[in-house]
Amino acid sequence: MPSTPTVADRLAALLRDTAGFELPVRIRAWDGSEAGPADGPVLVIRSRRALRRLLWAPGELGLARAYVTGDLDVEGDTDDLADGFRRAWRLARTRPSTGVDLSLGAKAKAAGAAARLGALGTPPAPPVSEARLRGRLHSRLRDRAAISHHYDLSNEFYELLLDEHMAYSSAYFTHEGQSLHDAQTAKLDLVCRKLGLQPGMRLLDVGCGWGSMILHAAEHYGVSCVGITLSGEQRDFITKRIAERGLADRVEVRLQDYREFGDTGETFHAVSSIEMGEHVGEGNYPEYVGIMYGALEPGGRVLLQQMSRQEGTAPGGGAFIESYIAPDMHMREIWQTTRHLVKGGFEVRDVEAMREHYVTTVQHWIDTFDSRWDEFVALQGEEVARVWRLYLVGGMLAFEEGRMGVDQFLAVKPAAAGASGMPATRPWAVES
Repeated sequence: MPSTPTVADRLAALLRDTAGFELPVRIRAWDGSEAGPADGPVLVIRSRRALRRLLWAPGELGLARAYVTGDLDVEGDTDDLADGFRRAWRLARTRPSTGVDLSLGAKAKAAGAAARLGALGTPPAPPVSEARLRGRLHSRLRDRAAISHHYDLSNEFYELLLDEHMAYSSAYFTHEGQSLHDAQTAKLDLVCRKLGLQPGMRLLDVGCGWGSMILHAAEHYGVSCVGITLSGEQRDFITKRIAERGLADRVEVRLQDYREFGDTGETFHAVSSIEMGEHVGEGNYPEYVGIMYGALEPGGRVLLQQMSRQEGTAPGGGAFIESYIAPDMHMREIWQTTRHLVKGGFEVRDVEAMREHYVTTVQHWIDTFDSRWDEFVALQGEEVARVWRLYLVGGMLAFEEGRMGVDQFLAVKPAAAGASGMPATRPWAVES
């Protein structure tokens, strides 16, 4: 007599029937049965609820919901999770035009298989860590809520994860074995050199994070700085550091929307905005550029460090990122950012790609996250910790495989008769 198919066998057959390919990883079902290749990571499906999540939200969002709640897991450590991602994306690249078969027949097969597995039922509630924003896209109220969802998690959480600068952006690695803190220092110094900062100058940092740029520029370059942020947690953190370092006469932080800053009429010698432009919607980007242009004196420079996406990929980063990490984020292609700057009146002088630097940066964050896992769970709970593990691993691989990039754009507001005041070479370049 033929043996009765196990749960794992039925799941493998379901994938074969609907997507047309074999399992890229091994799976272990809730009954203990296994199927798929013997080498590599093991995807553990702990309950029928994981299948219900996928039935009601097929694709990335359903998988993310199952993972962050623990209904689905990857056996082993973060390296195994990364290996599972690599295999899945490698398989997806070999089938660029097919994807999952969503024909009526395939849906009927999927429903029948789910019924036999006891997985039919009402949709499980979304995880509590999922963002639930309301209001018009990129309204000031909604933007404040989107920023708060991610950056107001808690200062203690980010202090565990980041380096001593509290720099939550790509570092700049100049030699083998460099620590994350030293690489973040190198990035801040690079920005300061590109902007040509000198004692007595005024710097505006748009989206200042936890103050790494304004504190560094004030302490080491003698610059007077104003930083603006939408995060109350960040504002409180910077205020404390300003007092601790005795910088109240040179550093000011404001809880302010960048659109509100355009009404102040203040001018600066230089403007920086480090990984803030991703949070500006495409429709609002010309206003963002215009406010930086208006804040600069003629001959002033602007430095943007910004993540990018390849053509044809989700500008928001995909369903998981948009739902759990950075709702309403928009990452554009490099040429689109350059076009915005030029249309806004700037002369673009330099663009430096830093994609590989972000791979190394995120790997440092992953190592910290793994080594201090229990502390992260104690601070925010296991669900949020699982969200971040998924986010960090997925982000690292997106940079590693070139689906995302990060670049520094240096531009100048020309003075009278087109004078730029820029050097003929790149004096900010790191000596090899």
